[in-house]
Amino acid sequence: MSTDLTPTLRPRTVLITGAAKRLGREIALLLAKEGWRVAVHYRDSVEDAAKTVADCKRLAGACASFRANLANETAVRNLLPTVIAEFGHVDALVNSASTFEHDTSATFTFAALEKHVRSNAGAAVLLSHALFEHLKSQGDAARGTIVNLLDQKLWNQNPDFMSYTLSKAALEAANTMLAIELAPRLRVVGVAPGLTLTSHMLSSEKFDMLHKMSPLGHSSTAADVAATVAFALNNNSITGTTLLVDGGQHLMKFERDFSLM
Repeated sequence: MSTDLTPTLRPRTVLITGAAKRLGREIALLLAKEGWRVAVHYRDSVEDAAKTVADCKRLAGACASFRANLANETAVRNLLPTVIAEFGHVDALVNSASTFEHDTSATFTFAALEKHVRSNAGAAVLLSHALFEHLKSQGDAARGTIVNLLDQKLWNQNPDFMSYTLSKAALEAANTMLAIELAPRLRVVGVAPGLTLTSHMLSSEKFDMLHKMSPLGHSSTAADVAATVAFALNNNSITGTTLLVDGGQHLMKFERDFSLM
């Protein structure tokens, strides 16, 4: 087990936002399997969160769910203290929750941008600083890690999902800024998947075709992304950078978002 977070042998605790389903759930399950105590954040997915908690408990034993609307600043500020009250301490944060709604310059509004920036970037900044203050209260030796889920779209831009992309660009900039400001107590690492999971906008056949559109002949899987998050949490020498996990899709030019190709 890595000694990245504290010099003691106490169990490590991670808060994962958006952990009830999809990528957040896969990350939660892998970290639980590796012995982490997992705080499963969710907004509305009550049943999915309960299932993730039950599955994590079967793997590690210590897991609980925490409901919060990340677009609400008060709710965000209350989230980490609530997790600390449950587990006693928190060592790491994975910002996985994401608002993802389609717009272009033609349909762009201030309200849409604010909605995406609040949950996709603002919440991550507030939670990161809260973790920093918590670790500072734990003594000079306390160390931790933040992982921010980004998107290969930032390196392969197209005009679709403008507000979402702008919010992820803000988070990518925050990734660097926080790595500078919060060091050496916290490492801050970005993980940028490619096309990983299908959605209501893609048929299974279309998803399979698009998933193969990369230099490696495949994009990322949920297991790939979760393993990269675990790697970032355990490697003591990575900070202020982003690991792209996309089969090389960021090297190819796509004129539209995958869902609209």
